[in-house]
Amino acid sequence: MAQQHPEKFYIGIDANADALEKISEKLHRKPTKGGLPNARFLQAAVEDLPAELDGLAQEVHIQFPWGSLLRATLNGEERVLRNLRRLCAPGACLKIITGLDPTRDQAEIERLELPVLSDEYFEIALMPRYHAVGFHNVQSQVLPPAAWVNLASSWAKRLRGNPERDLFCLTAQVT
Repeated sequence: MAQQHPEKFYIGIDANADALEKISEKLHRKPTKGGLPNARFLQAAVEDLPAELDGLAQEVHIQFPWGSLLRATLNGEERVLRNLRRLCAPGACLKIITGLDPTRDQAEIERLELPVLSDEYFEIALMPRYHAVGFHNVQSQVLPPAAWVNLASSWAKRLRGNPERDLFCLTAQVT
């Protein structure tokens, strides 16, 4: 996204420093060699985001969360949702995309106590939790298989060959 929109500044956040090391080195190259002066990475868990990021984000994208971040976003855990909301400037958009295969990911689904994603679950359980922390216009949808190609992510490239993997999108806005 930073390559496609050089007029915007991007901050990538990951709790795993190893995941950031290689990509961070690439950022500091000259732009002609693939460097991106409009992007930086920060190693931090969503539970412990620095206060310096409060209110800065016009958009927050979470693509293919795993572990505690997946659990928190799909169960609507208040602490994590409040921290995500804290990042957002007025009018900001939150977009979360998950890709779960009910068979291959069964052990992780059970370990994290993830809900069955359905319209009823969203309306009754999840939407009120997002509203309670300041997100509005909360919507969810299952994306068609063709949507995989629009996701600029190494995980999307790895996962998109599996037709059993549901691609799910939750969007919300801060007013």
